[in-house]
Amino acid sequence: MSISRRAVLAGAGGAAAAYNSAPQPAQAQTQAQTPADQVPAATAHLLAAAADYAADKIRAVAPGVNGFPVATRFEKWVYSQDGDWVGGFWPGALWMCWLHTKDDFFRTLALDSAGKLAPRQYDTTTHDLGFLFTPSWVTAWRLTGDTAWRDGAVQAARSLSRRYNPRGRFLRAWGALGTPANAGRIIIDTMMNLDLLVFATQQTGDSTYLDIAVEHARTTQRLFPRPDGSTPHVYDVDPSTGTPVGPGSVQGYSPTSCWARGQAWGIYGFTTLYRRTADSEFLATASRLADYATSVLTPDHIPVWDYRAPQQPHDIKDASAAAVMACGLIDLAAATGHRAYRTTALRILTALTQTCLTDKSSRADAVVARCTRNRPAEDGIEVSLPYADYYLLEAILRILRPHDLHDAIDLTTP
Repeated sequence: MSISRRAVLAGAGGAAAAYNSAPQPAQAQTQAQTPADQVPAATAHLLAAAADYAADKIRAVAPGVNGFPVATRFEKWVYSQDGDWVGGFWPGALWMCWLHTKDDFFRTLALDSAGKLAPRQYDTTTHDLGFLFTPSWVTAWRLTGDTAWRDGAVQAARSLSRRYNPRGRFLRAWGALGTPANAGRIIIDTMMNLDLLVFATQQTGDSTYLDIAVEHARTTQRLFPRPDGSTPHVYDVDPSTGTPVGPGSVQGYSPTSCWARGQAWGIYGFTTLYRRTADSEFLATASRLADYATSVLTPDHIPVWDYRAPQQPHDIKDASAAAVMACGLIDLAAATGHRAYRTTALRILTALTQTCLTDKSSRADAVVARCTRNRPAEDGIEVSLPYADYYLLEAILRILRPHDLHDAIDLTTP
């Protein structure tokens, strides 16, 4: 752990200094484009037009938003007042629009929306605090320097850390603390919540948060990836001993299938933790997951909702999985130097902008269509989802404006 801890603190420019000052420009390498990475003009134009469309759509819809968008019903947002698990993505999308346009209309709304998540920083009932606070409060701190955002994000990490089971070395996914149901349940999604813990170590110098993130990732790394690089959605262990029980699934087709969005969470999450720790095993795991996902991607470059569902490759799609996967592959290409990942990401983004935008509808509230929330529960089939909009914008900015995006999201690589 000592190497990883030093890498994390060095990346922050020193924990004590970081805790008492606004974010400073990173000294390590970021995802700057090299001549070999330059985007073809036609592709760049397509992506820029998609970002313009997203900003225009969000600008038009924002005055009527009265909560946190959760999903659409008949193309109109349905809201949660406390944010559910997705509350960070609406302010996150507003921040992405601000980076794209520099219009303070988006900045003002992003700060207002993020502020409404304040009660959730004390929530110990969910593992999703990274989803809630990283694109909203961590980004707000990086872009404004206001330490209240940083301190709230650190408190959210403190709440998340209480869900750590030291016997099994994992963060409990679901269920209130102290309750027996789901006490030994680990899900692939949690890989995306670990960066909030790393952020807390960077800002406080307390390595406890980083230790939890690394141990959870190592447990996930040991239990989830199959020999071919596919993953289940869920893995259960005995919460008293950490002894493996076996794979399961809630949002995938079965314990032996591969839920597309979960695979994308894994690619992105393991790559991010590699960037924070310089642990090459995490990078190898991200590559294994990416190699599987890209090998089974359909020719239209929009993933089916589960790569092993019986009707694939002709099953329903999940554009949200495509957007998350594109971000992860761009990140992975920068970390590994393997341009094939970036090429695939560009093909996914091209497909998203050409076949999944809501630009043919006059009533749609969202930017991205053709998403699937929970196919087994028949909940949210062919809908729009707030994280699809957010990650589409993040992916486009990763390609077109990585230096600007680095102001909001730490893109430092070892």
